[in-house]
Amino acid sequence: MDKQFFAQLDENNVVINVHCVTQQFLEANPERYTGVWVETFFDTEGKTYAGIGYIWNEETNNFEAPPSPEIKENEF
Repeated sequence: MDKQFFAQLDENNVVINVHCVTQQFLEANPERYTGVWVETFFDTEGKTYAGIGYIWNEETNNFEAPPSPEIKENEF
């Protein structure tokens, strides 16, 4: 059986959790996997593996890295 990875999204499509679980197990346990879960791919060309804080883009069906914080010149 191949591993599958799913990312849990908050109300803003931001990843708050990532689990290694099959689609069947996820669907069979809705009390354990509440909310919205989207499959993320570890080694698939053209797909970004989701991490905490990544953003799900429904238009591209892919995850985007969170924006980098702005660094001010005098912060160092």
